[in-house]
Amino acid sequence: MEKKTNAGGLIAGIASIAVIALFAAVLIFPASRETFKSLSSAHPYIMGFIKFALLATVGEVIALILRNRTWSLPYYIGWRMLIWGLIGVAITFMMSAYSYGVAGLMAAGLLPGAGETFRSKLLAAFYTAAVMNLTFGPTFMSAHKLTDKYLELRHNGVKKPGLRGVVNGVDWHAFVSFTLFKTIPLFWIPAHTLTFLLPPEYRVIAAAALSIALGIILSFKK
Repeated sequence: MEKKTNAGGLIAGIASIAVIALFAAVLIFPASRETFKSLSSAHPYIMGFIKFALLATVGEVIALILRNRTWSLPYYIGWRMLIWGLIGVAITFMMSAYSYGVAGLMAAGLLPGAGETFRSKLLAAFYTAAVMNLTFGPTFMSAHKLTDKYLELRHNGVKKPGLRGVVNGVDWHAFVSFTLFKTIPLFWIPAHTLTFLLPPEYRVIAAAALSIALGIILSFKK
């Protein structure tokens, strides 16, 4: 996944820190925070694209640097940003769809715990996180795994990997046993439960920021 070049890796590392600092500054200062909220509400898909294209890619860069213990730049970083941006658009849609869906089910009495108490809000957040990660989660993760494998094969000199080559190149046992069976129940559902307790305009950026956290966790596991 890496292109070992000290200059490029150093630039990527500095840029990653700058991106994190920029988002932190935007959320800290009241004026910029209000602008951020307004843009997120008025243009949710564009903002979802930007948040994931920047933050999720930063997560990959940081994880790579930590794993290699040197300044490293992911190969095809432009394509990775595009893929993460499109994932951000899909997640923006899905977070709203699942949130409204769970709220409707609770209001109809099809899920227990409806009300205005914190307990009700916590249950709603947990239901939304669980349903989203157990249904949409595996689909999204599989698609991202395939795009990663395609880029890897191209990087390794395979000009036309083809669908069969990409699918056969993925270690599906490791994907299912670790990514699905461990990260979903132990990381994503708890983390997204907290995410769905946030106001809607902050949920997508929180989800993108979680990619940084997971990338760091996986870099230590590696």
